[in-house]
Amino acid sequence: MTETAPEPVALPTARNCPFDPPEELATLRDRTPVRRLTYPDGTLGWLVTGHAEARSVLGNPLFSSRSELQRLPVPYPWVAEPAAPGRFISMDPPDHTRLRKPLAGLFTVRRMNRLLPRVAEITRERLDAMEAHGRPVDLLKHFALPIPSLVICELLGVPYDERQVFQDNAGVLMSTDSSVDQVVAAAAGIDEVMLRTVRRKRAEPADDILGGLVADGELTDEEIAGIGGLLLVAGHETTANMLTLGTFTLLSHPDQLTALRSDPGLMDGAVEELLRHGSILQFGPTRAALTDVEVAGQLIRAGEVVTVSLPAANRDPRRFERPEELDITRSAAGHLGFGHGLHQCLGQQLARIELRVGFTALLDRFPGLRLAVPADDVPLRSEMIVYGVHELPVTW
Repeated sequence: MTETAPEPVALPTARNCPFDPPEELATLRDRTPVRRLTYPDGTLGWLVTGHAEARSVLGNPLFSSRSELQRLPVPYPWVAEPAAPGRFISMDPPDHTRLRKPLAGLFTVRRMNRLLPRVAEITRERLDAMEAHGRPVDLLKHFALPIPSLVICELLGVPYDERQVFQDNAGVLMSTDSSVDQVVAAAAGIDEVMLRTVRRKRAEPADDILGGLVADGELTDEEIAGIGGLLLVAGHETTANMLTLGTFTLLSHPDQLTALRSDPGLMDGAVEELLRHGSILQFGPTRAALTDVEVAGQLIRAGEVVTVSLPAANRDPRRFERPEELDITRSAAGHLGFGHGLHQCLGQQLARIELRVGFTALLDRFPGLRLAVPADDVPLRSEMIVYGVHELPVTW
């Protein structure tokens, strides 16, 4: 163990290619996978860029997810206070366990597979709407965003008419350009809609996730509303951006697109490879050490914050051969696109279904699908916590 740390760095954020993380992350990872990091407020923490080291941190209960202990490695109006009711993603056991446990059985592979016909139906409807709109069309607005939004709204029991409230407020919460007042107002806007929905289900029982949580009687209305808001934002924001970024990636790698069109049996592996290669959570997750912990020979002191770079970890050559290449024939098993440990994405099986169905149907319907603008003109979500594109104009 050593207490002598390399000179601290700021988190690299500038990309030279829309499909690759900042090149400096690879340099840092190859030199030392655990490096001193300077946070925007001037405090020192740690940056973890190696795959094995990332798993070590994310799977270790000595690292806390409690929101009052965290900070982001990029400028953002972070409020260091306990998580709002129901926001189990920012809690540790036993609170995390109490809130997440009732949901675990609702997101199993078997239960999610039952949704496959409905996901396929929604996808067909969106493709019909794209055709009716005519060329060119923004794939994010007309395809990638509506699919997971419709699915998660139906699953939770939230009126789809409320989707714009959630999408607008989620955008504010995800943007590093937002002010404190904007973040507070956005969170309140989501909470207001969710609490109103939960109270309606208490008066009028419903056969959906929120209705089930109300019927169980174990959680308060505020906790159920918090859970619903968390699942709704996470359930559409991440998958929508992965659908869009994944399509952009395939259209920009014609050899991989041709291989996938030639052999649809490659789709399952292609989804995992796009998740690995894309790694859309670009500024985290973060954890705080509850006690002194050693990771890769570096002593992390109690209270210090650790930022795990999933984009860097998913490109670690110690874990993946030729990691910078997009190769839909490789086994990307073990990627960290859904995180790892206690907080591994609860809805990952649903996301996989939406991605498989979405990519398959899109490529089948439009054999001539291509970008409608030069690749350099596609606006990137460089300022967002969840990476992707702001729009993707396509034609066919």
